[in-house]
Amino acid sequence: MLTYTLDQLARLLDPAHHGDSDMLIRGVSSLEEASDTTVAFADDAKLLDQVMTSKAAVVLVPKDFPDTGDRLVWRVDKPRIDFLKITELFVGKPAFKGIHERASIDASATVGKNISVDACAVIARNAVIGDGCRIGAGAFIGEGVVLGRDCIIDANASILPGAILGNRVVVHPAATISADGFGFVWLEDHHHKVPQIGRVEIGDDVEIGASTCIDRATLGVTRIGKGTKIDNQVHVGHNCDIGEHVLLVAQVGISGSVTIGDNSVLGGKVGVVGHLRIGSGTTVGGRSTVTKDIPDNTHYWGTPAREYKKALREQAAAARLPDLVKQVRELQQEIEQRSRQVTLSEHE
Repeated sequence: MLTYTLDQLARLLDPAHHGDSDMLIRGVSSLEEASDTTVAFADDAKLLDQVMTSKAAVVLVPKDFPDTGDRLVWRVDKPRIDFLKITELFVGKPAFKGIHERASIDASATVGKNISVDACAVIARNAVIGDGCRIGAGAFIGEGVVLGRDCIIDANASILPGAILGNRVVVHPAATISADGFGFVWLEDHHHKVPQIGRVEIGDDVEIGASTCIDRATLGVTRIGKGTKIDNQVHVGHNCDIGEHVLLVAQVGISGSVTIGDNSVLGGKVGVVGHLRIGSGTTVGGRSTVTKDIPDNTHYWGTPAREYKKALREQAAAARLPDLVKQVRELQQEIEQRSRQVTLSEHE
């Protein structure tokens, strides 16, 4: 089990720190589940009571956090970020296992240094595996696939021909990269398959969630920019161009030939019609359906997706419809009553 002294952790966050506490810290935890050997954090003054009653050895808080008396806290600029730095120390890296006797590696494959290949994994001919890669049990690395340095391909993931992955790419279990795009044309009396002969390029530091599918381009390239993080069960269609540092949350579905700009976020279950452009710095709220281009630095939501504040106004108006219908009926009744009164007065 990894352990650090309180003093070592303090120096991690502040190299100028000089202390002498040799209290052992064995991990991190929430405020509620903390013990005297864990570190916790609180980034909101509303959590003061929980900080005071927590059993954590130390709690990371913002510099403007309320006074805590004798309770040990570390006041930092960004408690959540510093907490993650400490967490990473306790996660560690996967142990080097070498190549399992039941792994299958074609003789023509180029394999780097210090790689691990688990049981029943397959590396096909002419594949290139960079130094320090970890290939999980049952994973398939197809013909001619290229993996950069320190990639992690988890159990039962499939990286099919036409895929080129950068450095430090993480592919979670059962994900599929470079399967055929969904391309068919109607030919007389049936759907005729369009050959998918392009490629998929994955940038450095991309993470791809479990059971996610990224399709091979028909021609050209399906591209995922560096630093982009893709959640579980996401589908990226053929010839999409996903920018850098994009977030795609669970069950997003992106049709073919969509462009998404850098630093954008698509919430859970967003659907995107093909051949559209979503601008950089844009957020699309969960369950939205994008049916037209979206400009840069905007917030869209709804079905069809439209500017967020406009969508809220429309929803607020829709919520008033029952009252408005009632008012209209009452006005109609009043008009009819007055009309009858006028008709009677004319006959008198």
